[in-house]
Amino acid sequence: MKQTNNKDKVVVRMLHTCSDVQVREAGEGEEPSRTITGYAILFGVPSNPLWSDEDSEAREVIAKEAVTTELLDGQDIKFTMFHDRQLILARSCKGSGTLKYRVDDKGVSFEFDAPNTVDGDKALELVRRGDIAGCSFMFSTRYYDDACVERTANVVNGVTMITYNVKAITGIYDFTLAADPAYPDTSVEARDFADKLHESAKPQQQDDKEKITKMREQVREMRRAAGHRI
Repeated sequence: MKQTNNKDKVVVRMLHTCSDVQVREAGEGEEPSRTITGYAILFGVPSNPLWSDEDSEAREVIAKEAVTTELLDGQDIKFTMFHDRQLILARSCKGSGTLKYRVDDKGVSFEFDAPNTVDGDKALELVRRGDIAGCSFMFSTRYYDDACVERTANVVNGVTMITYNVKAITGIYDFTLAADPAYPDTSVEARDFADKLHESAKPQQQDDKEKITKMREQVREMRRAAGHRI
C-alpha cells in the first residue's frame, strides 16, 4: 500500500457481512424464541468491491488474526439496527452485557435476545421474514500502516485485482442488522475514503513492474545520450 505521511492515522470503516441471520428455533412446547443469531464478521471472505472499473477492482478481507476475544472483551459493542445508535438491541458491556459473541475459525458469531420493545419486535419480524441481508460492523484500524493493512495486487485478464488485507483492528464499535448488502455503506465519508485508495493505487494499475523498470531504463538511456552530446 502506498504510504502516507501519517501511517498512524486511524480510519473508521464499516463493512458488510453477507451471512445468515436468523431467529433461533424454539423447542417443542416452548414459547416462541426471541434469540437472534448470526455472524457479524467473516474471516478471509472478500468484501463487495470498494471500487470497480475497467482497469481495476479493489476488495477488503478481514484476516483471522485481526480480531481476538481479548479485543472484543475490551469493547462496549452496541448491536443496533442500520447503524442507528437510537435503535439499540443489545450491548456487550465488555463481555458482561446482553450481547454474546464468540470468535471461531469462521469469524465472529453473536447472539442476543431481542428486547420486548417496538424495535426488538421489528428486528424479530424482519429477520423471520428474511428481509435482513446480513450484518455490518464498524471498526477502526491504521489503514495506511502496512503492519495493519497489507495491499496485494494481481493482474487478471488485464484488470488489476487489489486486495486490502486487514491484519489488525484497533477498535470495534457496533454490530448492526443490515437490509442492503451493498459495500459497505453509501456515506460521503466512505466514498471519499474509497476514492483516496483508488487514487493511491493508480501508479500500480497503470503499469506493472516490468513496464516501470523499462521506462526507468529508457530515462537513464536518454540521460546518457544527452551527456554524450555535450
